[in-house]
Amino acid sequence: MTQSGWQDRIVGVRMRVDGEFQSEVEASGFSRQQWGLVMTAVEFDLENPEDPESARLVADTSKVKHVVPELENVDQQMAAMGGGSGGGSSSGGGFLASVKSALGLGGGGDDADAAREREAVDLAEEYARMLETELKENGRWDEVCEAAARDAADAAE
Repeated sequence: MTQSGWQDRIVGVRMRVDGEFQSEVEASGFSRQQWGLVMTAVEFDLENPEDPESARLVADTSKVKHVVPELENVDQQMAAMGGGSGGGSSSGGGFLASVKSALGLGGGGDDADAAREREAVDLAEEYARMLETELKENGRWDEVCEAAARDAADAAE
């Protein structure tokens, strides 16, 4: 499905949901910067847009696994620039943990990455539910579904 048509229509709503979703991010194991990186790997799809009653907004999180290894680097880079982590809790332990991880000592490795990926996916799915709810409550759902159905039909031609 092309993303420009229907997704362009929800930019303002997404900005509002981003603000409302900050409390979930702060309660998670991610800093704001880490969550921003996660969201670059998430795409949203509308399933069954031709029928707004059964349509669902879903988070395609298949690319999240590619950014998980970079999550700790985000906070380290922000700290190096004097920006701090900006909230959330980091699963890393600072410089010493970075050195241990680089040497392959401790740190959890693949298990830790798998846990971070699961948390990121769960949070992205919650964001999608919140975004869908916001669209429905503001009377935008039918319009967005109609645009997504048009986009899907255009892509099929």
